[in-house]
Amino acid sequence: MTQNGRADKLTKADQLIKQDFAMRSLRLDSLEIFDDVVRCGGFRAAALDRGVSSSAISQSISVLEEALGIRLLNRTTRSVAPTEAGKRLLERLGPALHDIRIAIDDLNQLRERPSGSVRINAPGPAADHVLCPLAFEFMKIYPDVDVEIVSDAAIIDIVEQGFDAGVRFGNQLAQDMIAMPLGPTLRYAIVASPDYLRERGRPDSPSDLLQHDCIRRRFPGGTMETWTFEKAGDEVEITPQGRLTLSSAHHELQAAIAGAGIAHLFEEYVHADLEQGRVIELLSDWKKKLPSWYLYYPSRRHTSAAMRAFLKYIRHR
Repeated sequence: MTQNGRADKLTKADQLIKQDFAMRSLRLDSLEIFDDVVRCGGFRAAALDRGVSSSAISQSISVLEEALGIRLLNRTTRSVAPTEAGKRLLERLGPALHDIRIAIDDLNQLRERPSGSVRINAPGPAADHVLCPLAFEFMKIYPDVDVEIVSDAAIIDIVEQGFDAGVRFGNQLAQDMIAMPLGPTLRYAIVASPDYLRERGRPDSPSDLLQHDCIRRRFPGGTMETWTFEKAGDEVEITPQGRLTLSSAHHELQAAIAGAGIAHLFEEYVHADLEQGRVIELLSDWKKKLPSWYLYYPSRRHTSAAMRAFLKYIRHR
């Protein structure tokens, strides 16, 4: 064998040794990070989800690709998508990671106190008045459980987005979900400041609101909120008109107190301000009863020890 032939053979052997060492040094969290990047749709979103920097996520993926000797992600300035190799790995990786998490969580059952995390997606009003108070008390009882509540009014796939549960109205739930009520039925209140009413007058019916400056709400998907009223079996729906459009109940209440218009808010938001006279309730005899909030979670997914503890707490409450 020539000297060049021996050198080529050594080089190939070195590469095989290097690749074998890299494969043996693969860490489970690198595979989890790869799964997170694809699930979240990018490095930045995965970094926010894991509470680390985007550069750390990118470095982990680079190390994983080098260890496997193949590119797993196609990267552009606007998007990240799995390559054919990445898709094949994900097909096998998803169930495997799921089984590993279940195995680890099964050990958690042997602990005296459950640990882990609970991630819940909920609209702002549900988080403000129902979910957060429950979660704060729950965390005192279960100090080893971390809780993350994401306030979001959009209808999402909680499984795809990595949430353990969500909160929505009872009539907005998918059929394959298990749900439990989180409180009584809800009602909206129509309110305005005394200054606004002195200047513009008081509406006597829902149709009168069309002649007023109403504080409008735009939902995350871009649609505008309609206001629905009911009295003696008659239901009226209007599309409010006004110069101010917001996306937060807290800001709408601030605007109403400031005299910027008439607001349409859950009763829970306005109790204190009604008692102190900062706002006055209108059309109280036209209130429509709404479904209660429901906590829902997947029926076909393993429920972690932390989530089971939270569900048990909710049932007892």
